Amino acid sequence: MKIVTFGEVMLRLATPGALRLNQAPVLEMTFGGGEANVAVSLALFGGDATFVTRLPKNDVAETCIQRLRGLGVDTRAILRGGERVGIYFLETGASQRASTVTYDRAHSSIAEIDPAELKWDAILAGADWFHFTGITPALSDRAAQATLEGARAAKKLGITVSCDLNFRKKLWSSEKAGQVMAGLMEHVDICIANEEDAEKVFGIKATGADVTGGKISHDRYVEVATKLTERFGFKGVAITLRESFSASHNGWSGLYFTGGKAYFSRRYDLQIVDRVGGGDSFAAGLIHALAGKKSPQDAIEFAVAASCLKHSISGDFNLVKLSEVEALLAGDGSGRVQR
Repeated sequence: MKIVTFGEVMLRLATPGALRLNQAPVLEMTFGGGEANVAVSLALFGGDATFVTRLPKNDVAETCIQRLRGLGVDTRAILRGGERVGIYFLETGASQRASTVTYDRAHSSIAEIDPAELKWDAILAGADWFHFTGITPALSDRAAQATLEGARAAKKLGITVSCDLNFRKKLWSSEKAGQVMAGLMEHVDICIANEEDAEKVFGIKATGADVTGGKISHDRYVEVATKLTERFGFKGVAITLRESFSASHNGWSGLYFTGGKAYFSRRYDLQIVDRVGGGDSFAAGLIHALAGKKSPQDAIEFAVAASCLKHSISGDFNLVKLSEVEALLAGDGSGRVQR
């Protein structure tokens, strides 16, 4: 099973532990980005994962490519050009203090991509699945056009297309997001979202839900999934359900809606090490399960279990093995030392 993902990978500079930026004497350097995170997870699950992006010709980009390749991701379709790798600074929250992200990604290589550089028919040859997020088209009109052409080519080739809406208010407005993403949705089979994305991008809200207060109503999110399906004709809609009690303590579950029926996962109580990349690990788990022909119930259980484990791992990448997800699904969530 070959999966192709397309988007930006960034240099991540994070404060150690729960230090604030104005406290930290050093920053921890890693890499991450929505679609790259998905590719890494899929590769670690044993999949054939190709990541497509555009990076400059410098040592930072080379280090990033080496890291991705070392984790099993096929990087041969990465374009080289432009002047810089995008950066984000992460200040990890704790207790009632939220984590914060500061972007330094303007004029990154992928934001200035020429869509004609991407030969999608060749890139997608032999692929079974194409994945992108709402972050990539938010970077620039050029990146949005490149995403559209990739999704259109995949659809024409009969490849399953998934999109994680991933609304980022620091990158664009709800109005612009709604306009651009609506045009992309006609090529999408599987839509992935969190408890806020559908509202921020398409104005579809779970009535009665209180995201900041940690209140989740299952029936309301079935309504959201139903409305998304009716509007865009998706084959499936997956929604992560996060109960945010604090930056350190969340409830975590998910919904998969397909064929007019809703499937809910079990709920996990999370003590969080790092929540960045949690949604991407969910998307990867869902893709792995659906591409492997698992039932809707098994697919949502696998996606939520995989992303549950991600919250215990520092960094964007979900560095877990397939066997670890399967052990959690089998009921081993005790955290006991494995000897």
